Amino acid sequence: MPTCYANEDAQFQPAMRLVNAITNAYPAAVTTTFDHGYTDGLKVRFYVPPWYGMPQMDKQVGTVTVTGNTTFTVDIDTRQFDAFALAAPAWYQNKCALVIPVTGTVQDVT
Repeated sequence: MPTCYANEDAQFQPAMRLVNAITNAYPAAVTTTFDHGYTDGLKVRFYVPPWYGMPQMDKQVGTVTVTGNTTFTVDIDTRQFDAFALAAPAWYQNKCALVIPVTGTVQDVT
């Protein structure tokens, strides 16, 4: 598994999160490594390096429906995509699967 880090208390919210799992389903269910803080209707984009086994998800944009603190679904049909897997070659440990909000509101965190 790659060594990746994300700031749980990022200044700008909603923030990008590390992806721990994506199901082959419609809608696709996504699990993040810690609380995502997302809300229903948020648009997100995925960054999935090819060695995660689901390269078809890379650069896809979907709308979030929250199902839990670390889980949500997106309106992307991944049933025909390759299976997602937490794996990375040893020579590229810093390229991780991410979900990045592309719409939302900025919260005052001062």
